[in-house]
Amino acid sequence: MLIISSREFRQNQRLYFEKADQGEQIIVQRGKDKAYALTPVGEDDVYFNAEMLEKLKKSIKQVKQGETKKVSTSDEIRELLGL
Repeated sequence: MLIISSREFRQNQRLYFEKADQGEQIIVQRGKDKAYALTPVGEDDVYFNAEMLEKLKKSIKQVKQGETKKVSTSDEIRELLGL
């Protein structure tokens, strides 16, 4: 893992993007209490990909058909989640 300053990142962006592409973990430190992880975004990281859109369409159809369960108490939430 590499921890670099925001200034170092700005001056050598291409180098750090290439390292991230090769699997290196890059942390960009900004000030004393702020840090950011530099990681490549893959197809699975995009929330609204084709698979997710199909799941959303299926869920909308279930709601329209009344295939829903109302949960309003913490006990019902725990039961739904199997806790």
